Amino acid sequence: MSQPRPRPEVPFWRRKTLAEMTDAEWESLCDGCAKCCLEKLEDEDTGEIRHTEVACRLLNLHTCRCTDYANRKRFVPDCIKLTARTVAQYRWLPSTCAYRLLSEGKDLPWWHPLVSGDAAAVHRAGVSVRGRAVPEALAGDLEDHIVEWPEWPE
Repeated sequence: MSQPRPRPEVPFWRRKTLAEMTDAEWESLCDGCAKCCLEKLEDEDTGEIRHTEVACRLLNLHTCRCTDYANRKRFVPDCIKLTARTVAQYRWLPSTCAYRLLSEGKDLPWWHPLVSGDAAAVHRAGVSVRGRAVPEALAGDLEDHIVEWPEWPE
């Protein structure tokens, strides 16, 4: 008599809410696109958010990861700490952001490292800022660096 095949486990992001996730699960949701690490400008009158191609000074432009994540608030005081409670209030999070997707009841895309099993898939899929961002030190006036591309691909 053959043994029944074990059912594949439902991934944590499909069975838990953002608030139920462990710290390790929460951190693993970051796909490494670094779109959230681009400087943004907000129109004081309209509240409109404009994205720039200018990267935070702590962003490694090749790996698309923070060079000092644990201490980032010390060096970049306005760097936000995203939480399950605050995800919805950050309208500037890209439509491809795992935190935003899950908070909206959507699933992770095929290129997400948790789905693909490959941390570099986000770069090969053309979803990260790799090759698109400029270092803060070379940028000058942020208004000269406004771009429309942080929302790609849908």
